Amino acid sequence: MIEYLQNIEFVSPYFLLLGVVPIAWYIWRLVSKKNSDTSFTISTSEAFEGGGSLRTKLTWLPDLLRLLGLLFLVLSLARPQLSLKEEKVNAEGIDIMLAIDLSSSMLAKDFEPDRLEVSKQVAEAFVRNRKYDRLGLAVFAGEAFTQCPLTTDQSILIDFLQTLAVGTLEDGTAIGMGLATAVNRLKDSESESKVVILLTDGVNNTGYIDPETAAEIAREYDVKVYTIGVGSAGNALTPVNRRSNGQYIFRNAKVQIDERLLQEISNSTGGRYYRAKDRNQLEAIYAEIDRLEKTEIEVNIFKRYQDEFRYFLLIGLGLLLFELLLRKTVLNILS
Repeated sequence: MIEYLQNIEFVSPYFLLLGVVPIAWYIWRLVSKKNSDTSFTISTSEAFEGGGSLRTKLTWLPDLLRLLGLLFLVLSLARPQLSLKEEKVNAEGIDIMLAIDLSSSMLAKDFEPDRLEVSKQVAEAFVRNRKYDRLGLAVFAGEAFTQCPLTTDQSILIDFLQTLAVGTLEDGTAIGMGLATAVNRLKDSESESKVVILLTDGVNNTGYIDPETAAEIAREYDVKVYTIGVGSAGNALTPVNRRSNGQYIFRNAKVQIDERLLQEISNSTGGRYYRAKDRNQLEAIYAEIDRLEKTEIEVNIFKRYQDEFRYFLLIGLGLLLFELLLRKTVLNILS
């Protein structure tokens, strides 16, 4: 219903000014009835304890029906039309793979509630803005795999993002493996622009593909890599061990991000390195990447209109007829 009303346009909107007349009449009726009320004193109220008859309770209804009926007639005079839009989109999409770190350090509390949750939320907002692109998701910790291949279905990718959790992979930080996995999904793409956004909060410490080799592979396939280091400066409350029941033990530990490595990866592939020390900075980084990697879109909008005045006219006449029937039958009140 809301979407229907949003698409209504009026051919003769100046007729809407006539709506002031029935509104003024209705206000006058309310004031007149209030001023005509009389009071008297009686010895007991027992006779009125029933609250009055149904006819007495509904004396206000005919005036309201007349007001609504007249307003609908005014709307019909303004000639409402339903605007039906058709879009023809010519878009040169960009293929983008998100590579997100799922190592245990992503549970660090220097972001609220933690680094991973904030990273997921900001990435989700980024995905929603890329309406005409194909996006995918790779995840890594001590190993890496493709969580979601390239797709234009934003809802599927967002579902995968929302379910990301630490502990689904062997712990560690295999940056090279994460990047290689993402590049592997892009290497056969025919898109003119192929991008990886790699987000991590640590130092490469495992994996059988080192980050430098993965960067070379990306460069060979013309894949641009934007790297993001996530973590505040100094110390942060970080998981340092795990109990037998699976719960993490948190202690203050130094935030260590291999910024030199991340800069080399991005520079060698034509991308850029960013450091996010809080949520606001991370949102600004994704916003900048969104601006740098804009899709060329040509949208042709075609409109056609459908007259809707007859529906407003019929509703208005129906309300006025209902009012007349109430006055002459059930209520039997002179107008």
